[in-house]
Amino acid sequence: MSFELISQDPQSQARTGILRTSHGDVQTPVFMPVGTQGTVKTMSPDELEEIGAAIVLANTYHLNLRPGPEIIRAAGGLHRFMSWPRPLLTDSGGYQVFSLAKLRKVSDAGVAFQSHLDGSSMFLGPREAMGIQRDLASDIAMVLDECTSYPCDTEAAKTSLDVTMDWARRCRDQERAPGQLVFGIVQGSFHRELREEAAARVIGLRFDGYAIGGLSVGEPEDMMFEVVEWTSPLLPEDSPRYLMGVGTPAQIVRAVALGVDMFDCVLPTRVGRHGCAYTTRGMVQAKAGRWKSDFAPLEDECECYACRSFTRAYIRHLLNADEILGWRLVTIHNLHFYHILMDQIREHIRSGSFAEFSRTFLENYAPTNQGSNAAD
Repeated sequence: MSFELISQDPQSQARTGILRTSHGDVQTPVFMPVGTQGTVKTMSPDELEEIGAAIVLANTYHLNLRPGPEIIRAAGGLHRFMSWPRPLLTDSGGYQVFSLAKLRKVSDAGVAFQSHLDGSSMFLGPREAMGIQRDLASDIAMVLDECTSYPCDTEAAKTSLDVTMDWARRCRDQERAPGQLVFGIVQGSFHRELREEAAARVIGLRFDGYAIGGLSVGEPEDMMFEVVEWTSPLLPEDSPRYLMGVGTPAQIVRAVALGVDMFDCVLPTRVGRHGCAYTTRGMVQAKAGRWKSDFAPLEDECECYACRSFTRAYIRHLLNADEILGWRLVTIHNLHFYHILMDQIREHIRSGSFAEFSRTFLENYAPTNQGSNAAD
């Protein structure tokens, strides 16, 4: 088995586990920094290792456009190409079916894209999506799926789900890279009966893990959690559960309580490049005028490189002067914040104190409307 369930919180569905891959074990729950183009923006691989990142996500659609899978295959796979020694998960390009709606046409065979870079034609079907991921040699490959928009009526969602399930079956039957795991994806939009149908059908195809897709596409947050609450208990206990494209620190804490094991989101890097820092009190604007002569760290008691070495005043100066170091320092802090949060979550689940930790964290954390699963 590629996944071992280790412990279960007595007061929620939260759990810890170990996901075993060709490039090492991953302790869950885990957050995966997003490296869409084969890099986590502004970060070097050794900095990611220092932070403690256990697994990184890259994107099939974007890497297929540039530099192309043949280059990465010739380099010995994506790990060697980007000099990342730890596990990699590759998305199939399914989110781009949603985000590039004006540049694509969906059929039973797959998706015909007009490149967002130069307008050239590109086709991505199950064979192509899995073939690219085989060339990338990622530890975990995702099946091709269609991510529907919000709102989506039942008839359109059902049609999309049938296409996604056919693609999933065809993806399952493609050749894999040695040791490569493949995860199925549960779609079904915001219709409970379709989510239940999708879970049953995708489990029947017997994948190595299962993702909840099609969320964080503009729906109200409560609706997103309603779908997670419906879907998570339907997925096998002995397989990892991955909530795609989510989310803020508070959203992650809430989703862990519903039994989710894996997360990815562009937020820590994206908002970092806009001068926003995550703290236990919520997200703060590091460009704020009140920090002009504030010589405290971004967050007290934080041990990341940015907080050990620099002050709010200096980081604010860098950001307002458009210095790249400012973006890097806030990104380092944000990713470190997410990593420490996941450490705390796992420890509190193991000790049986997750319910109290969750309640205290959510009470102290100011709400934001920053959820997004777009490419970084």
